[in-house]
Amino acid sequence: MSGTYLGMPAFPKAAHEAVGNKTLRGNLRHATHTIRAKRAKAVAEVSDWAALREAGRQIKDHTLRHLDRYLVQLEEAVTAAGGTVHWAADADEANRIVTELVKATGQSEVVKVKSMATQEIGLNEALEAEGIRAYETDLAELIVQLGKDRPSHILVPAIHRNRGEIRDIFRSQMGQWGRPAPEALTDTPAELAEAARLHLREKFLRAKVGISGANFMVAETGTLVVVESEGNGRMCLTLPETLISVVGIEKLVPTWRDLEVFLQTLPRSSTAERMNPYTSTWTGTTGGDGPHTFHLVLLDNGRTDTLADEVGRQALRCIRCSACLNVCPVYERAGGHAYGSVYPGPIGAILSPQLRGVHSDIDASLPYASSLCGACYEVCPVAIDIPEVLVHLRERVVEGGSVTQAGNKVVLKPAKGHAAERAAMRAARWAFTHPGALRTGQRLASRSRRFHPRTLPGPGRAWTASRDLPAVPTEPFRDWWQRTHGGKDTK
Repeated sequence: MSGTYLGMPAFPKAAHEAVGNKTLRGNLRHATHTIRAKRAKAVAEVSDWAALREAGRQIKDHTLRHLDRYLVQLEEAVTAAGGTVHWAADADEANRIVTELVKATGQSEVVKVKSMATQEIGLNEALEAEGIRAYETDLAELIVQLGKDRPSHILVPAIHRNRGEIRDIFRSQMGQWGRPAPEALTDTPAELAEAARLHLREKFLRAKVGISGANFMVAETGTLVVVESEGNGRMCLTLPETLISVVGIEKLVPTWRDLEVFLQTLPRSSTAERMNPYTSTWTGTTGGDGPHTFHLVLLDNGRTDTLADEVGRQALRCIRCSACLNVCPVYERAGGHAYGSVYPGPIGAILSPQLRGVHSDIDASLPYASSLCGACYEVCPVAIDIPEVLVHLRERVVEGGSVTQAGNKVVLKPAKGHAAERAAMRAARWAFTHPGALRTGQRLASRSRRFHPRTLPGPGRAWTASRDLPAVPTEPFRDWWQRTHGGKDTK
């Protein structure tokens, strides 16, 4: 994924560096608290929010259980409507398909709708390697692209930037990509938006090829759906002659009726709006209206392997609303870049290690990038139990075991650096399954309590560096209960 780079450190080190950046912390705190408060207000307006959340969960789970059937139905519907469907097993295949499709048009430029799937596979870099320039048209993505930066948030990729930084980026970089920013540009939002609008307008009017993702795909009709707030997506979806959409296979819903649920929950959870200002739908091609050539690239890239995991598969329910990021105390302080993925925050901590595996230091560390406070689960509009999956993936990192990779069952070796943790957990398991030994250990701990250190030695120092070591009681609970109640219930 394009969020990583050669030598990317594990999350603890990357987060440690990010926490030391006061400007970054200030930008994140202001933005996440603002979005969080607006979302809470928007959700409170809906009396049946819990029912909508449960409906979304059930629709997604049903679709994932029958994904093979619905994908075939989608392909048939898209083809019947005049589109062409391509299947991509991984990022390399998807990039090759898209690059060849663009080359076939004879064009060397494309305009893009904000798409996490294309960021996941590094499409912009793949196109650039073939002499094709991709222009991001979402305002935040434009800021990231002009600043030679990386996205740090699912919904607001430039959340780590403030207005002054954006003004400086526009002034110095816009001219290298097209129409330059006005010389007297200030950091007022209206002026920044106007500079972006004028810069992008010439791109929209000139481009012959558009590239998008999709928020949803409707299997029964072959319809794709993009929701957005700026209108740039509508321009990319309607003006070019050729439209190429790269979409993860999990973005399916069976029917239009199912779509209704998500068009209520997604905008409230993401932008805190009752509905998205722009909801664009298209089904194949239509003569005289919109692109006359449409290609749909269905992307796997680890999703089928994730589907094989009974606990981890719930991550595929995600509708990319970013609500979990805005309530996460870890994300608020560390920012998105520390996650080394285009999917940062709590959802990235469970999705990236499944799509990419836990072989690298960064992916093996992501399941630990959480306090397990559960705030992410509480706000998730499709009820993904992120803490449950985090613990599940931690077990995978520490213990290894059987997983599915590229459709094959393989056995992972335990990750390095967790030997002490494994030994402690195995000792605890043995103690809890031998009551006599547990009782003896508790009594010894109580009687020797005055000799206990305040901090732990060795690997335990990292834990007690920011926590007090709990004091051992003067008497084990079982002994107290036996002494005060005689071991009998006093009801």
